[in-house]
Amino acid sequence: MEILRYVAFSTDPEGGNPAGVVLDASGADDAAMLATAAEVGYSETAFVVEACDGSLNVRYFSPLAEVPFCGHATIATAVAHAERHGTGRLLLRTAAGPVTVTTDRAADGAVVATLVSVAPRTAPVEEADLAELLAILGWSARDLDPELPPRVAFAGAWHPVIAAASRERLADLDYDMAALTALMARRDWTTIDLVRRESPTVFHARNPFPPGGVTEDPATGAAAAAFGGYLRELGLVTPPATLTIHQGADMGRPSVITVSVPEGADTGIGVTGTAVSI
Repeated sequence: MEILRYVAFSTDPEGGNPAGVVLDASGADDAAMLATAAEVGYSETAFVVEACDGSLNVRYFSPLAEVPFCGHATIATAVAHAERHGTGRLLLRTAAGPVTVTTDRAADGAVVATLVSVAPRTAPVEEADLAELLAILGWSARDLDPELPPRVAFAGAWHPVIAAASRERLADLDYDMAALTALMARRDWTTIDLVRRESPTVFHARNPFPPGGVTEDPATGAAAAAFGGYLRELGLVTPPATLTIHQGADMGRPSVITVSVPEGADTGIGVTGTAVSI
């Protein structure tokens, strides 16, 4: 397999979130894909097999396990595909469901990709789970923004949304990795989406990702899509809306994710970003 390496949600190879991309994984079994992802060492690697109808079957592996959907690896895959086969529209068939991705070239020649997620939804966070999560993070109820209530949000994978009352609280991230890994495994959570609202349409985010074998993800497209659905479902934005999410700055890998929130409760959320080869 030819393994490509890209950084998604940044035009700077020193920023964004690295992803492995295998554009032709024909014949690779689960063990080979997991071993390859572990060898690459990034939070996710995408493995692509083209179908007879031109759609792409895509699977995502962290160094430790398969995940149903990964936003930054999807953006990286779309850009890598466009650089070799031209821009346009792709249909990706993922474990979470069908995801469309459109690529185009910006004025500076960079390829920009926009994915449209599966239909998002949210669910309550059980009180006991929230208490355990806050204890693991070292947060208290006073650290939460009451205007953005805790929920578990989905747009291909499940992410608890926990909003910080201050940017300082968000910047101070320190947690028990083993304890959070155990909690997330019990609840089938992919990352924890910690957010801080700067303005009605600008947010800062951090995403602990111990199931992927990393302390934190510098850009999380799946969580960004889930968050867009969360805001729409709770009436916290008025669609159509465009959001900007800044992530990764606190870990030295700044990333910018653009989220499009359309009207319609069952419509997918758009996530836009660039990617560059490394």
